[in-house]
Amino acid sequence: MFNRREFLVATALAGCIAAGPAAAADPVDMQAAKAEGKVVWYTSTPIETAQKISNLFQKETGIRVELFRSGGSAILSRFQQELAAGRVMVDLLTHSDPAAAASMTKKGLFVPFKPANFDKVPDAAKDAGGNYVAQRLNMMTILVRTDKLPAADIPKSWAELTDAKYRNKLITTDPAFTSLQVSVVGMIAKNLGWDYYEKLRKNDMMVVPGNQQIADNLKRAERLIAVGNADSYAADARKEGHPIATVFPTDGLFVIPSPSHVVKGSPNPNAAKVFATFMLSDAVQRLFPTEDGNYAARADMPPPTGNPELGKIRIIPVDFDYIERETPRIKKRFAEIFS
Repeated sequence: MFNRREFLVATALAGCIAAGPAAAADPVDMQAAKAEGKVVWYTSTPIETAQKISNLFQKETGIRVELFRSGGSAILSRFQQELAAGRVMVDLLTHSDPAAAASMTKKGLFVPFKPANFDKVPDAAKDAGGNYVAQRLNMMTILVRTDKLPAADIPKSWAELTDAKYRNKLITTDPAFTSLQVSVVGMIAKNLGWDYYEKLRKNDMMVVPGNQQIADNLKRAERLIAVGNADSYAADARKEGHPIATVFPTDGLFVIPSPSHVVKGSPNPNAAKVFATFMLSDAVQRLFPTEDGNYAARADMPPPTGNPELGKIRIIPVDFDYIERETPRIKKRFAEIFS
């Protein structure tokens, strides 16, 4: 299926395990940031984690965080609409679409900024010039309700999900809402063809807006298998006692960085840089593997509890240049199939 492009993560993420050489961090002006008094953050970070980060930042700095949280595609749409109207309302932008990050960087929409610990983030998860740097790494895979499926029926690969025995059991997110799914759908369709999704449609796969809706659905056991869901939501569900397992597919899974940008012309430019620096601090980076179930952006942080190290996972490489070019068509074709 994906065998032509299957690599271990050290190859797939272009040196993800080893961070680049140490470098001096760009300076921040804390006094000016405190005078601004707040930072406006648009983010697709899971809401509980986003609120924890906001609260920690305000406690440490006294700077208030004005938080807008939604799906990655919705975040980017709001940002683009405000730009078109000639208004820059956001200071720090965090989403989950590396292809869009590269495209917007080319348009000069961000302030090049390398916060402390920038050098500890893998090269594949940041812009060399500092226009963006990953906040976290998202593992996109298959999730299952193990108590509702016989062990023999738990899927081992993406390809298996077209089997008729999974009819009425599948659920996925909408790439028009969550940008993480754009990369998943785009690469699966590129490798397996859109016929794969046509077959999932025949299996009556349900489509919901985002990862939280999938997690809630699996908890209620209305659907039993999530197709291309963020593993961190399964980790949260397991903490609550729900028997939701993560599948490490034999044909690979996707690891997608969530870029953060300091926005050019923002209302609170100094607070934006202080907040961007805080995002790569020990306090925030430890939140992802220990509480959120995600892999941290920094290579020196451990994996989530119970998860393998990245170097031991088979990864499906994402062609972000392809995703950037094809995003409108990916969303359109997906909508046509599942309308």
